[in-house]
Amino acid sequence: MKSGKTPPQTTSMTAFARHEAAVPWGVLTWELRSVNHRYLDIALRLPEELRSLEPRGREIINAHLSRGKVDGTLRYQPNEAVAGAIEMSAEQVQRLLAASDHLRSLAPDVAPLRAVDILRWPGVIKAPPLDVESLGAAALEALSTTLTELVVTRNREGARLQEYMLARLQSMEEMAEKAKTLSPEAARLFRERLEARLKELKQQLDSARLEQEIVLFAQKADVTEEIDRLTAHFAEIRRVFTQPGPVGRRLDFLMQELNREANTLSSKSTDTRLTNIAVELKVLIEQMREQVQNIE
Repeated sequence: MKSGKTPPQTTSMTAFARHEAAVPWGVLTWELRSVNHRYLDIALRLPEELRSLEPRGREIINAHLSRGKVDGTLRYQPNEAVAGAIEMSAEQVQRLLAASDHLRSLAPDVAPLRAVDILRWPGVIKAPPLDVESLGAAALEALSTTLTELVVTRNREGARLQEYMLARLQSMEEMAEKAKTLSPEAARLFRERLEARLKELKQQLDSARLEQEIVLFAQKADVTEEIDRLTAHFAEIRRVFTQPGPVGRRLDFLMQELNREANTLSSKSTDTRLTNIAVELKVLIEQMREQVQNIE
């Protein structure tokens, strides 16, 4: 959100809003659709008589939204008084008929003008002058109302997404805590297995060198650092959720970092229980990442 107006919670980029406004000249109907997008991408479809409103319409949308692909459509249905107040220029029709007769005298095979052809000719139908300035002001006011409804919907959907993601985050925190508890035992078991495998080499290696190699392998298999970084990322995600304004890009970056640590945890794990935790973490991270793509 821009212009100093920030939503109280996470905002989704996916929403739809429709607003109909009755004006003295007829009915104006706005439809706004927004979906996820890396940046703010606005596409407006306006009736011909209101095409000049596009720059101002973009400004209004840009003042309320920061990200998302936004498609806006404005329809204008004139009322019966306006639609019925149509005049035909008899003079223009007479000129067309005279020109048609003259053409047929020169080329008898030319088909005569049809009534529909005459009515389509520029200047034949004269519509009453439209107060485009007043109609445009009403259209922009209706856009602001529609946009407010769109933002409310985006906020409501964002709250649901946040609740979904926080549930996954809590599950990941529990997994990391479990991994932290298992880590010392896993390290001890790994050392015992390593010592057993190297037992036959004790006659070939000196005890000091053997102990050095065991410590080195044990350090490479230690996952404490990965668990600590996961925990730090979890705390940062919770902090981001409390921040006003767009948070989607920050969350997307944190999902990448979580995935990196989960992959490292999996590759360094020497215990099937830790490996299973890493797999479950990656599943939860992917579920969150999919939803983060919809966050503004």
